[in-house]
Amino acid sequence: MIQFKDDFGRHVLGRLEHELIVWLTTVSKDGTPQPNPVWFIWDGETCLIFTQPESAKVQNIKRSPKVSLHFEGASSGEDDVVVLIGEAVVNEDPIPIPQEYRVKYEQALKKINFTWEKMETEYNTAITIHLNKYRGF
Repeated sequence: MIQFKDDFGRHVLGRLEHELIVWLTTVSKDGTPQPNPVWFIWDGETCLIFTQPESAKVQNIKRSPKVSLHFEGASSGEDDVVVLIGEAVVNEDPIPIPQEYRVKYEQALKKINFTWEKMETEYNTAITIHLNKYRGF
């Protein structure tokens, strides 16, 4: 499990706990990096993402589980860069959307006129990401 013991690590942990969007990068069949903004929750050990079962990210992860995550940096591009490296697992069995996820994205879901019922039907594949290192400044 990744440790967040130094000052920058604690900053990374804060972003994992509070950010709404993280960019998930997988690798396509031809080796091209495929970054996608995703909703996620951090449970203290892993990131949990829900997606459509036929999405390219699911196929990419099944083929190559090594992924990266990154947050938006400061608009100046000079600080607050966070990149996380890990391995992703596509959960073969459906899992319910956790309450923490529902609370975190309730307002965002309303903003895009989406419902939890539609979310559970269309975005019913869970991806768990086990982080093993971070870098940035």
